[in-house]
Amino acid sequence: MRGGVVKNYLIDLLYPRRCPVCQDAAPYGEEICPECRKRLPYIRGPVCLRCGRPVREGEALCADCAEIRHDFDAAVSGFLYDDVMREAVAALKYKGRKEYGRVLGRLLYACTEKKLRRFRAEAVVPVPVHAKKKRERGYNQAELIAREVAEGLKKPLLADALIRTKYTKAMKTLSAKARRTNLRSAFEIGPGFVPVRSALIVDDIYTTGSTADACAAVLKEAGVKEVFAVTLAVGISTSDL
Repeated sequence: MRGGVVKNYLIDLLYPRRCPVCQDAAPYGEEICPECRKRLPYIRGPVCLRCGRPVREGEALCADCAEIRHDFDAAVSGFLYDDVMREAVAALKYKGRKEYGRVLGRLLYACTEKKLRRFRAEAVVPVPVHAKKKRERGYNQAELIAREVAEGLKKPLLADALIRTKYTKAMKTLSAKARRTNLRSAFEIGPGFVPVRSALIVDDIYTTGSTADACAAVLKEAGVKEVFAVTLAVGISTSDL
C-alpha cells in the first residue's frame, strides 16, 4: 500500500464513517451500508410536472400545484420524506452529522442527474439559513448538499447568492398559508450573487414549496429568468407535514 492509502485505511479503521440511514459504522470503503441503500425511498413512478411530488398515474399536477402558482419553474426530489429520510435529515440538521451532507448530496445527484441536466441551470444556489442558526449549527445543511450537486453538474456554487435576513419560526408545524407568511421578505440577494440566466436552488426538504418560491422570487427580481429547485426529499402530501 502507498502511504496515502495506508493513512486512509487506518483512519477508516479508527474513525469509521457512519451510515446516514442506520447511524452505525459503514463497511470499510463505503459511505452507506449496502442493506441500508436498499431501504432508501427513491421516487419511482409518475410525478407532478411542476414540483416533482409523486402523483397518480395520468395526473399531470399534484393537488397543491393545481391550485398554487409557483415562482419557481420546476422542481425535482430524489427521495420520499419517509421515516428513513426523516432520521437521516434530522441527524444532519440537529445532531451535528455534517458529513452526512456530502453522502446525501452525492446520492441526490446520482438519482436526479438526468432531470437536472435538462434544466440547463447555469449556477447552483443553496437555500440559506439565518446567520444565527448557522452559528448555532456550525454549517448550512443545504449548502453541503448543494456542493455535491454543483460538483456533479460542473456548475459554479453561489453559496452566498442569497442571504436570509429574517429569523423565521420553525415551519414543520405550520400550514401552507402560514409558511408563506412566515417566509415573506425572509430572503435577499447576497454578496455572492452573479448574474445568470437560470439557477438551480437546492434544499433538504420540499414541503409546500414556499421556501423555493420565496427564493425564486428574489432571484427573478434580480434578473434571473428561470429558477429550478432540487431537494433531497419531498413529502407525499402537505398533510404529512
